[in-house]
Amino acid sequence: MQDLYDVRSYGAKGDGTTVDTKAIQRAIDDCFAAGGGSVVLSGGTFVAGTLFLRSNVYLQINASAILLASPHISDYPDGTHYNRYVNEKDMDKCFIYAENAVNIGVVGQGEINGNAESFPNEGSIDRPMMIRFLRCKNIRVTGLRLYNSTAWTTAFLDSENIWCIDLDIRNDKKYNGDGLDYDGCKNVFVSNCKILGTDDNLCLQASSKDYPMKNVHIANCHFTSICAGIRIGLKSVGDISNVVIHNCTFENVWREGIKIECTEGGSMTDIIAQSLIMRNVTRPIFILLNNRLDVIGSSVGLTEMPEIGRLERITISDLIATDDEEMFNTHYRFTDDVMGSPSFNGIRVDACESHPIRDLTLRNILYTSAGGVKKEDIPAEYPKVYDMRGDHSEKVSENYYPTWSRTTFMDVRNVERLSLDGLRFQALREDTRESYRIENCTMIKEEIKEW
Repeated sequence: MQDLYDVRSYGAKGDGTTVDTKAIQRAIDDCFAAGGGSVVLSGGTFVAGTLFLRSNVYLQINASAILLASPHISDYPDGTHYNRYVNEKDMDKCFIYAENAVNIGVVGQGEINGNAESFPNEGSIDRPMMIRFLRCKNIRVTGLRLYNSTAWTTAFLDSENIWCIDLDIRNDKKYNGDGLDYDGCKNVFVSNCKILGTDDNLCLQASSKDYPMKNVHIANCHFTSICAGIRIGLKSVGDISNVVIHNCTFENVWREGIKIECTEGGSMTDIIAQSLIMRNVTRPIFILLNNRLDVIGSSVGLTEMPEIGRLERITISDLIATDDEEMFNTHYRFTDDVMGSPSFNGIRVDACESHPIRDLTLRNILYTSAGGVKKEDIPAEYPKVYDMRGDHSEKVSENYYPTWSRTTFMDVRNVERLSLDGLRFQALREDTRESYRIENCTMIKEEIKEW
């Protein structure tokens, strides 16, 4: 059995101009037919449209090679699934795709480039994602430079046993610049990755009750994002559980560092994040339990307003978050999309009073906030989280509103069995707001210091 399939032997030019899709696909198909192996790109820039990966086949991009997305949307056929956000239903094209495959990988020390400059910036079907795998098992994406995707870099859907290791992801040219996105996956291992993007760097979601998101390990990664560093939820029709985040750094994240939001009726339980360093992160911690439907980002499969789900057994510990002078600026995504400002920053935890978060621990947190906001500049009324199936105020506290914080450092509402241990706060500039608020919580322990 032949193990290595050099795409040049199939007629691929690798000259940066010729579209080599057919040659690369023939190599993949022959490798699959022979029982598996590696399809190798080396010594050139190989332009291609959609490539369909098969079971037992590894696409290997060597250090001397670049796999460059074709600038022609006609090179990206249909049949590569769809994006599961109702507000992004048109972004269904894909560069590298696999479905119902096992033992697959995209590996090497080379570069995959999405050619973002050749495509529109937002709201168009003419933006193929870089990698999408649907219902696959035993997946490895390792060692690569994943640059300039036109939308999300990766989407792993309803899959299991996934290793994403030693990746350099840069997705800062277009809207929807996510890094690693997992929906309904189990046994996920992410380590030694550096992610830069215009949207969430890493997402864990569950848009179906049939495919829970569980057994996730994230370690030794660095995040820089115009939106969130690590986002758990929003799409949470199904359950998300057993998540460990360890030894990670966050720098220049204009919305949230760790963002946990149970919004679509499922449950999120057993999540630990520890040993984290954050520099210039507008909201180091954001945790919210609510319900929603007809707003940005709801799951395609969600047809009616869900009952509020469960958010339980969450621990965040050993965190140092530090602002510097940069955080006195208002930060934008591209020209006019405000992502963060001094009045927006702080730790926020909130839920509907009738559906509290349970068993939340915040321990050993040293937070130096920018501060400098005057109390009179903040609206007096801070909206509540409501059960949206019943009567509610016109102004509702939810995932993107309000865009200000009641307190300088931390605002926690509606938690049963809350433990605050070893929290220390300070501000760079005097702030006339309250330093922190704890409201409608049953406490296990409370130790907070300011200086």
